[in-house]
Amino acid sequence: MKKIAVFTSGGDAPGMNACLRAVVRTGIYHNLDVIGIKRGYEGMIDGDFHAMSAHSVSGILHQGGTILQSARSNRFRTKEGRQLAYEQLQKAGIEGVVAIGGDGTFSGASVFMKEHTIPFVGCPGTIDNDLFGTDFTIGYDTAINTAMDAIDKIKDTANAHNRLFFIEVMGRDAGFIALRSAIASGAEAVLVPETKTDMDALVASLKQNYENKKTASIVIVAEGDDAGGAFQIAEAVKKRMDYYEVKVSILGHIQRGGRPTAMERVRASRMGMEAVKALLDGKKGCMIGQIHNETSYIPFDKATKHHEEIKPELLEMVEILG
Repeated sequence: MKKIAVFTSGGDAPGMNACLRAVVRTGIYHNLDVIGIKRGYEGMIDGDFHAMSAHSVSGILHQGGTILQSARSNRFRTKEGRQLAYEQLQKAGIEGVVAIGGDGTFSGASVFMKEHTIPFVGCPGTIDNDLFGTDFTIGYDTAINTAMDAIDKIKDTANAHNRLFFIEVMGRDAGFIALRSAIASGAEAVLVPETKTDMDALVASLKQNYENKKTASIVIVAEGDDAGGAFQIAEAVKKRMDYYEVKVSILGHIQRGGRPTAMERVRASRMGMEAVKALLDGKKGCMIGQIHNETSYIPFDKATKHHEEIKPELLEMVEILG
């Protein structure tokens, strides 16, 4: 193998640049030519390829987002689009690809490899932490720290005015951001997609807090909760607790940005380095993960179809400690 490519795809996540840097520099260390593909699968189809050097990834370790940019590609969902991508990779002499992304990225790579011969290895770049086969994904640690910092600030004003805040965090299909940020910020309750929301129990708990003279309450809501988003849930609670001033905050895309944490940078760098080594060792169609701080190699199909489950003891922590 003489030439490899790397791209970032799907939703951006803090630490993607650290992973990219590691791929490029590890490739160069092993005497490989490394090509950066801009705009994910869209750039692959368009041949938006750029030679990468050690200098081209200098000074990006601390940056959020991705210098290669990201995009979602409807064209790559078609066989014709994947054929065009293959022809562009062949034309450029690319013999292996490192894909940094999440569920959709790896699903696309898996389909591509069933049709064509170029091997893909993936690094899990998603703030949702919802891929099977790794304890933590790239972006998750930073996202929960960003959410925690915002919640702490909101809690200050909640205490000053005796308010009940519903704070919505990202997590359309998974409640990992909501759960850990709730524990870290001392929230009174957390609502996640993995469990059915009991509105009666939630109201009873909040009423008890009010009767115990608690000056403020914070409820963290994952955007994909079955009872609805934060606005809908807050409205339902307000009708039953009209004596409480109820406020809603949507943290939104603030969770995707910002400087990656120290652990994020280390994890992303290690995954990027291991991805290049995996290609050189002949591995393909797998995601680089870390389980108990050891490198794991998880087939794409398994990583995307078997989602991690919420640990009941973490939900219990919120109930007991909140």
